[in-house]
Amino acid sequence: MFSNYFKTAWRNLLKNRFYTILNIGGLAVGLSVGILILLWVQDEFSFDRFHKQSKNIYRVENMAGTGSSRELWTNTAAPIGVMANAEVPGVEAFARLTYNGNNRLFKFGEKTFQEQNKFYADASLFKLFDFPIIKGDAANPFPDLHSIVITESTARKYFDQADPIGKVISAENGELFTVSGMIRDFPKNSSIQGDMFFPMALMAQKMYSGHSNGRSIDNDFSYFNYHTYLLLKPGMSLSNLSTTLRNLHLRVKPEDTDVEYLFLPLEKMHLHNADGTDGGIGTVRIFIIIAMFILLIACVNYVNLSTARAMLRAKEVSLRKIIGAARWQLFMQFIAETTLLFIAATIISLMLVGALIPVFNMISGKELSVNFSSWQVWALILITICGTLLLSGIYPAMLLSSFEPLKALRGKIAARISDVMFRRALVVVQFTFSVILITGTIIVGKQLSFLRSKQVSYNREHVLAMSMNNMAGHFEAVKASLLKDPAVTDVTWSATEIINNEQQTGDNDWDGKQNGETMMLSPMAVNQDFIPFFDMKLAAGKNFTGAIADSTHFILNETAVKAARIKDPIGKRFRLWKTEGTIIGVVKDFHFQSLRQAIKPAIFHFSPDNDYSILYIKTTGRDAPKAVTAAAAEWKKYNAEFPFSYAFLDDAYQRLYMTETRTGTLYNVFSGIAIFISCLGLLGLVTYTAQIRTREIGVRKVLGANLPTIIRILTSDLLKLVAIAIVIAVPLSWYAMHSWLQGFAYRIEIGWTVYAIAGTLAFLIAILTVSVQSVRAALANPVKSLRME
Repeated sequence: MFSNYFKTAWRNLLKNRFYTILNIGGLAVGLSVGILILLWVQDEFSFDRFHKQSKNIYRVENMAGTGSSRELWTNTAAPIGVMANAEVPGVEAFARLTYNGNNRLFKFGEKTFQEQNKFYADASLFKLFDFPIIKGDAANPFPDLHSIVITESTARKYFDQADPIGKVISAENGELFTVSGMIRDFPKNSSIQGDMFFPMALMAQKMYSGHSNGRSIDNDFSYFNYHTYLLLKPGMSLSNLSTTLRNLHLRVKPEDTDVEYLFLPLEKMHLHNADGTDGGIGTVRIFIIIAMFILLIACVNYVNLSTARAMLRAKEVSLRKIIGAARWQLFMQFIAETTLLFIAATIISLMLVGALIPVFNMISGKELSVNFSSWQVWALILITICGTLLLSGIYPAMLLSSFEPLKALRGKIAARISDVMFRRALVVVQFTFSVILITGTIIVGKQLSFLRSKQVSYNREHVLAMSMNNMAGHFEAVKASLLKDPAVTDVTWSATEIINNEQQTGDNDWDGKQNGETMMLSPMAVNQDFIPFFDMKLAAGKNFTGAIADSTHFILNETAVKAARIKDPIGKRFRLWKTEGTIIGVVKDFHFQSLRQAIKPAIFHFSPDNDYSILYIKTTGRDAPKAVTAAAAEWKKYNAEFPFSYAFLDDAYQRLYMTETRTGTLYNVFSGIAIFISCLGLLGLVTYTAQIRTREIGVRKVLGANLPTIIRILTSDLLKLVAIAIVIAVPLSWYAMHSWLQGFAYRIEIGWTVYAIAGTLAFLIAILTVSVQSVRAALANPVKSLRME
């Protein structure tokens, strides 16, 4: 019996090749895109869940500052983990990480590398997390202050296949480090990544040895530079723990009355923020919705074409019923057809997934792979396919098996109003989704263009940046040498990046500061050339002159002056850290972070000497390669053993919006696919309409109807449905994109032109699709059409 179902189904599919190709093509493309997106979503949700204790590990975070400067810090002060572990019942273990900015370049033998992913860490890091030490002493990963733990790939880079344990690596400042442990490379779905790990005790020694004034890494709450992780007992109250940690903090530093402790579960760290704001989950939800849209559009195509063509199969169904076929048997017959079609679509979609995943990885920035030996991959694929099969197969099978045989044989059966309305509703739904995606594409593109072109109130054009290392102590000589080259127009330096300055401090004071008030500032150590180099404008006061007195002078931005409520700030007292000084200038606000964030309070302080600074070189633009050559020559004078690297600020600025750029590209691709699948459905429907109205078209042509009239008759109903879809899509897309834009402090306004463009584009695509087949039907010979009927 079942073999007969599939034989008959196979014959029907072959007989109607055009509709079979449309259905298989639409479903295959929809399934492949849906599977790719859901693989991406699965990867996003898999982050940090591979740790055995992941459900009980939390990252400690802080809300700090008052007023407009209050914000969330993912870093916290070093002592809080130690104190929580020692004094709070229920805290079973802790581990800290902080970036190692003391060493950049490392050498072994003739090999020299510049390392970026290097951290100071507690030894407990390798016990708390599932990053096991596979070579070395797991119980004592840091036997002394100059031992390091490295990853497998780092070991191969330095030592090839040799055993790394005991090997000595030298840093650019002469420090020697002995490899004491090796761990496997971090999984791609780990939020914690790194190549080299140094003992936290070494960090403590460098910071506090000789001039600590009683401060140590275990009691200094001045620096919020540490990622701190706590392992808690199951069921522990986070609100009580927050209060307890705050009291411990205030016991040591009572003036920090604004501090608040928050806890972010490890499993949520990749997509959420501890204060409940979006840390990436919004993008994941958008792509889940897009995957559903595309799969639904593919299902709508199948249902529409199957139900529309039901009239052409009415006699077949009736004859089967007359000779004894039960309704459930006819139902199974049509389910068999759908299953065969889905098998073909599934095979093609899996082939497409395998072929497209490298391109998808390139666009999305992922390293996904389809591992067909993984049950999770098969579960995802089967859920997607079965869900789509159920959505698209049941209704057409029920409709086709419900015809009354006598009416069908007499030719009196007609499509029920409800069925016609259902098909029209599906077309509206299909194009509503498509218009929403088109609108989203336009708005994302306009927002990205806005971010790239918005004035940041300083001139970053034709400026290259590079670390100084051993050049830092010879800045004046380096500057004089570079300025001799005609390709170089100016040179300066700062201690932090101007593109993305993440430095912050609340250790400041001024006349008029209220009790319990904290203003979080982004400090930048600069010389007297920095502000004119970047063409920054002073709203009041003057720039640094380079005199010794500038060591007690400060320049604030407008936001800092406003946040501190300082009237007539020039000459007013201000303290930064331990330095008491005066305000000599106010610089107009400039963007030193992503435009997702509002401008924060910032302060420039004069620092003629800095060991770890960034050199900025302004070029003429057309002679930039010559300036790079001159910079490389200076690098070789002072850092001959280490590789030269640099970056142009324009490129660094674009990298701030890499996530948004990828989102925009994916939006473009998915919108195109959604429109393509929708057009396949329209093409099938207009072909069907022409097929069942063949006699009418022939009669009208014989009576004198011209080509435009015939085309209008065939297309007007479908184009009306597209117009309705546009009207429905406008408010839905406005709400979705308005919500997305709220994540940016600086954003475009959504004007009516966006919807005019999206609607016109969708309408033109629909007209083009239906017109091709309509023209073909309208040009057919009417005599031939009437003879066939």
